[in-house]
Amino acid sequence: MRKTVATPGAPAAIGPYSQAVWAGDLLFVSGQICMDPKTGALVGETAAEQADQVLRNLGAILESQGLSFANVVKATVYAKDMNDFQAVNEVYARFFDADPPARVFIEVARLPKDVLVEVDAIAVKG
Repeated sequence: MRKTVATPGAPAAIGPYSQAVWAGDLLFVSGQICMDPKTGALVGETAAEQADQVLRNLGAILESQGLSFANVVKATVYAKDMNDFQAVNEVYARFFDADPPARVFIEVARLPKDVLVEVDAIAVKG
């Protein structure tokens, strides 16, 4: 079973991809950036402020599918600067407060729209 996901609670895809895709009981959520889903404007000046919006967008996709952060089994955090590791971790911990998923934190040269943080995730139903 393969089914694409689109919810107005998160930013629309800015390229040829889906917000998320179901493959059986796994939901693969595309990388989310700090875009306001209503206005399309970028939110936040710091990595922490951007991470908060990123995770709100991720949460909106999960919620639209009857899931929560507790269903996430793997996340990848992409950051423009590894020096933002601690600030992003503090925000991340508020969303994944119990039994956090496996995770990778990667410093990258550049992200879409020159944001500071992007996060993708894999969640499991049940």
